[in-house]
Amino acid sequence: MRNIPLLERAGLGALAGGLAGGFTNATLHPLDTVKTKLQTKGGTALYTGAWDVVRKVLAKQGIRGFYRGLPAAVVGSIPSSAVYFGTYELGKELLLRLPAFANNRLAVPPFAAAVGNIASSAILVPKELVKQRLQAGVAGTAGGVLASIVREEGVKGLYRGYSAALLRNVPSNVISFSTFEYLKAGWLAGSGDAELQPWQSLLSGAVAGMLSAAATTPLDVVKTRLMTEARQAVSRTGATGKVAEAVAKAQFVSAFTPSGVVSTLRQISAEEGFKGLVRGAGPRIVYGGCFSAMGFLSFETAKHILLERYLRKKEREGLERGEQSLGDDLVETSGQLPLDATIGDASAPRQDLLTQDRIGATKVAPTLSRPQLTNSDQSRDRSS
Repeated sequence: MRNIPLLERAGLGALAGGLAGGFTNATLHPLDTVKTKLQTKGGTALYTGAWDVVRKVLAKQGIRGFYRGLPAAVVGSIPSSAVYFGTYELGKELLLRLPAFANNRLAVPPFAAAVGNIASSAILVPKELVKQRLQAGVAGTAGGVLASIVREEGVKGLYRGYSAALLRNVPSNVISFSTFEYLKAGWLAGSGDAELQPWQSLLSGAVAGMLSAAATTPLDVVKTRLMTEARQAVSRTGATGKVAEAVAKAQFVSAFTPSGVVSTLRQISAEEGFKGLVRGAGPRIVYGGCFSAMGFLSFETAKHILLERYLRKKEREGLERGEQSLGDDLVETSGQLPLDATIGDASAPRQDLLTQDRIGATKVAPTLSRPQLTNSDQSRDRSS
C-alpha cells in the first residue's frame, strides 16, 4: 500500500481496526469476565481459581453470566480500536520520515504504539467525561455539556482522567505491538519469505499478548481494585444505577494516578503478598494471548477485504477515465521484501521488516494485481 495516499491508508487501517476490535472483544468477553471476578477485592475469599469462577457463574447465572456488559464492551471497542489502529498506521509512516527513526527502525513500533494510545485517548477521554456528567444528571445535551466544561474549566477540563487512561493502556500496548513486530521480523529474516504464514501470525500475536499481559498484571490488578472500591464506596451512599456508576468512575479517575497506583500496590503487597499482585494472571495471560492473536489476524483479514474493494474501485475509476490502470501502482507491496533486509540495517530499502504497512502480514488473501482485477484484463494477458 505504499502508493496509497497516507490518509486513505490510515482510514483503511481505522476501519479494519474497528471491525477487528468489535469482533475480538465479543469473542473473548467471557475470559475477561473471569479475570475481572478474580481481581475484584474479596476475590481471594470467593474463588479458589479461574475454574472455580467458571463453576460458580454457571451455577448461579448460567452462560449469560459470562456475557454481562458485552454490549457496552463491543460498542466501546469499535471506535477506540478504529482510532488506535488508524493512528498506529499513520504514526509508523510519519515516524519513518524523521531521521532519528529512519536510522533506528527498532524504535518505530513502540513509539507508534504510544502515539496510537495518546491520540485515541485524546478523543475518547472528553467523550467519556461528557457521558459521565450526563449520566450524573447534568441537564442539557452533549454539545451543551461540552461547551459548559470548556467555558468553566477551559480545554484542560476536558482531559480529566487523560493521564489515568494513558497509565492504563500505554504500557500493555507498547509491549504487545513491539513484540509482535520484532517476532514478525525474526520469522521473515529466518525463512526468507515475503510474508508470514497464518500460523506464524497467530503464534506471534499470542506470544506478544501473553508477554504484555504478564508484565502488566499488577497494574491491571490495581485498576480493577480501585474501580471496585470506588463502586463500593458509592453504593454505601445509597446511590444506584447510572448516576452511581458515573460517580464511581469519577472517583476512580481521581485515584488512578502514579502516586495512587504505587500506594495501592504497596497495600495489596502488604495485605496479600506477591500472590495478590498477580491474582488473575492466569486467565489474563490466556485472554491477552488469545486477544492479541485473534486481533492481529482479524485486523489483517478485514484490511485485505477493504483493500481489495478499494483497489477495484480505483481500477474502475481509472478505466472510466481512459487512463492506464491504477491497480499496478496501488497494489499492496508490503509483501515484496528483499531477502537480505534486516531490522537493524538502516541502509536497507524503506520496505524492510519493521516498516511494512501491515502489522501482521498473513496469507489470508492473495496479493492483488491488475490481472486479478478485471476479467477483460485476464483474457488480454493470457492472449499476450
